[in-house]
Amino acid sequence: MQHYENLDVERQQDGVWIVTLNRPEKRNALDAATIEELVTLFSGAQAAGARAIVLAGAGDHFSAGLDLIEHHREDRSPEAFWQLCLRWHEAFNKMEYGGVPVVAALKGAVVGGGLELASAAHIRVADQSTYFALPEGQRGLFTGGGATIRVADLVGKARMIDMMLTGRVYQGQEAVDIGLAQYLVDGPSMDRALEIARRCAENLPLTNFAICSAISHMQNMSALDAAYAEACVAGIVNTQAPARARLEAFADKTGARVRPNK
Repeated sequence: MQHYENLDVERQQDGVWIVTLNRPEKRNALDAATIEELVTLFSGAQAAGARAIVLAGAGDHFSAGLDLIEHHREDRSPEAFWQLCLRWHEAFNKMEYGGVPVVAALKGAVVGGGLELASAAHIRVADQSTYFALPEGQRGLFTGGGATIRVADLVGKARMIDMMLTGRVYQGQEAVDIGLAQYLVDGPSMDRALEIARRCAENLPLTNFAICSAISHMQNMSALDAAYAEACVAGIVNTQAPARARLEAFADKTGARVRPNK
């Protein structure tokens, strides 16, 4: 079993994994070593049997982003930082396109690279302490871990530019309303994130794989190509043998029905 220095990985019997960024003294800032561990973990999670993953942070914060102390100390060349950014992209692409549902349990700081990490998750649950920001403009920096792709997709180009230029902070219902999270809870975000992950883990793995990879790929295609790809994926997923029992339950009215919230 893989050993991690900066991640705590708890594998539960139902296939739900709880992956915790474990640098609370650094507000779970992302150093190069943590990024490599994320690459390793998300590269192998699906093959290792993960049915869903809850991604969390130890301590009071999810992640304060790039480890600026390491960045300052390393005094990297442009070439070296370019390569580091590509590893960030590798880690986050493995999350988004890896086919395993990732639910981020957010709290405290979800800032800079921490927001880039959260935006690569498929579902984000915020608690009342959660705040989102992209303070790169005030620090003389620019995003390098996918914010121009994922955060802009969540909130729109204009809002992202505003966040970077002014340091604007979003939290609470406003953050949900603009798309930074899908859920806002009064208690611990971990409780709701686990509930959601366990619900996702009940789905058929191939169905989840399609939902958590094909949709993102299709968003990168032209409408014509995406329609063709969608038909191909549906042809495979909708005829899978394990789905037959579920379809039979629907047909004979023994399966669960969709009902509106009361």
